[in-house]
Amino acid sequence: MTGRAPAVDRAAVRALLRRDLVAVRRSKAVVIPMLIVPVLLLVVLPLLIGLGARGAPAPDLTRFLDSLPGDLAAPIAGLPSHEQLVVLVLGYLLAPLFLIVPLMVSSVLAADAFAGEKERRTMETLLHLPVRDRDLFLAKLLGAFLPAVAISWLGFLAFAVVANTVAWPVLGRIFVPTPMWLVMILWVGPAVAALGLGVMVRVSARARTTQEANQLGGAVVLPLIFLAVGQSSGLLLVTLPVALGVGAGLWAIAVLLLGRGARRFTRDRLAASV
Repeated sequence: MTGRAPAVDRAAVRALLRRDLVAVRRSKAVVIPMLIVPVLLLVVLPLLIGLGARGAPAPDLTRFLDSLPGDLAAPIAGLPSHEQLVVLVLGYLLAPLFLIVPLMVSSVLAADAFAGEKERRTMETLLHLPVRDRDLFLAKLLGAFLPAVAISWLGFLAFAVVANTVAWPVLGRIFVPTPMWLVMILWVGPAVAALGLGVMVRVSARARTTQEANQLGGAVVLPLIFLAVGQSSGLLLVTLPVALGVGAGLWAIAVLLLGRGARRFTRDRLAASV
């Protein structure tokens, strides 16, 4: 015997994932906030703010840009004065809105992962499926992580279309995404989603209802949202290596939380919480 853990049963994981996605799609209580909030944050609000910034007289941003350390303000300071406000607002200051979306969506779906099964009275069926605990846990993780990343990427695509369309009369060019935005989208955003997932999936396994899971998890997830809001604008004003390092740190924390959750996850613990 080699002692190695058996390979993941991909067919079982895919079947469970498909089952969870169908259940989520039928739940209006989950789907409506999961779609409306990204639309408001990444489409409606940028459109209104962008139109306001475009129509405002060009302010003097010299003092603000001079307060930024090093050459971080160079991409904005080098622009004509009538372009600076639009690029600053749409290209940098609205960055927190993007990180809120994957964190929020993954938290909502993770809260429904197990607590939703109890609420729908399908937990007994789930526990009797001929699937290993590890594959069941993995399917539940993917059922929250993949939609969160997909919605955040689609949301950013919509944001980019809105931002570039609003700014076109001023800039006459496409300015989003920048290289730093790509790091946020492809690296930091999924890490934030995994971090929220690492917290909420364990809460969901203990809670009896989705509402209870959201209430318990909110004590941890809400500070993460505020942290994302406070830090992500600055993240776009640092160097690429620093942004990659921040993403790596978030991934390390998320993997640690998910790994501990996977080791503690068993059918017996899950059944005891029903």
